[in-house]
Parts: sequence; structure tokens; C-alpha cells
Amino acid sequence: MSAQIFSRTANAYLRVSLIAIILLICGIIAALIGLYLSPWYTEAGVAKAQPIAFSHAHHVSQLKIDCRYCHNTVERAATAGFPATETCMSCHSQVWTTSPLLQPVRDSYQNNMPIIWNRIYDLPAFVYFNHSIHIAKGVGCTTCHGQIQTMALTAKAQPLYMGWCLGCHRDPAQNIRPRDQVFNVDYDVLSLPLAERQQLVIDYKIPTDGRLTNCYTCHR
Repeated sequence: MSAQIFSRTANAYLRVSLIAIILLICGIIAALIGLYLSPWYTEAGVAKAQPIAFSHAHHVSQLKIDCRYCHNTVERAATAGFPATETCMSCHSQVWTTSPLLQPVRDSYQNNMPIIWNRIYDLPAFVYFNHSIHIAKGVGCTTCHGQIQTMALTAKAQPLYMGWCLGCHRDPAQNIRPRDQVFNVDYDVLSLPLAERQQLVIDYKIPTDGRLTNCYTCHR
């Protein structure tokens, strides 16, 4: 009679080990997905340090400065543009002229050296995005940049994952607004009935035949 190699509990140990391995693998995958979606990775909601503590909340909400005053290429170019130092000094040569917080602005102006801002939204090189097209088609600043008028320090509002962009490209009516409200940071898109937003899609000649979800639209 041959000796028994495995004990009677071996099968039970094997089952428990397999279940533990499967749970471990699932846990690792869930942790990686959570990390991928977390602000630690996307930087959404995390304000970046800047050479100057610029407050959109102060300039937009309190002083009512239009977005285009600083981002003056947003209606005609792919990029919105950073304000030149001369733009800052058009006001700060008269107000807060001795503030230590604005010394980098004064130094930039006197030395004719641009201020190097840290980008908040930095799309990969393989992604094509044009601000002027979206502005012309009735997409407001806050759709992508969030409630910028409340930000004392600017933070990314959206992680800008491809799925989020495609959601708008598949159904533009969810974010469309009248052109005269594009730069109104207090405008609520849902204040306009869906039927009227769908009509705007037609009026603005926004394609709804699938062209906006073609790879070439954003990857050129």
C-alpha cells in the first residue's frame, strides 16, 4: 500500500491560496485604477505654485475682468495665450505699485524678461486642441476650466481624459451655450432647455455624424 503524498487538507489549502491570489491581483488592479484616477496622478483640483500668486477669484469675480483681457488669443488661435507683462503693468503701474507680491512682475517689466508661468493644462504632444474652434462653437471657458472665478490659486478642473472629451464630442448639446455667454463664468448651461441647445448645435453647424469622434480629429 503506497503512502499518501498530500494531506486531506491540501485541496482546501489550494483553493484558499487560489482565492487569495485572485483577490490580491484584483486588489492591485483596483489600486492602480484608483491611482490613475486620483488627483495625485491627474493633478485635478491641485493648485500649482506660480512665480506670482495670481488670483482668478479676485480678478474675475471682484474686478470683473474679461477672460480675453489676459488670454487675448483665445478667439483666434489654438492656444489661449499667457498675458504679457505689459498687460499686468497696465493696471499695476498704478495700483499695488509697491507690493512685494508683485515684485516679479516689476522685475520682468524692467528687465524685459517674460514671466515663466507653470502650465496647469499641459496636453500631450499627440493631442491637437484648438481653443478658437471651441469658442466659435459655443463652448464656454468654465466647461473645461471649471469655476475659475472662485479659484484663489488656479487648479486643473478636469483631468482631460480622452473619454471625457469624447463624451462632449458625442453629445455636444450637453455643453453648448449661446456665443454671447461663452465668456460668462456665471452662466449655467442647464438654464437653457435641451431642445434649444440642440438647436444651437444645428445653428453652429457642429457635426453629429461621427466625425468628431474620428481619431484624426484630435490626433493629427
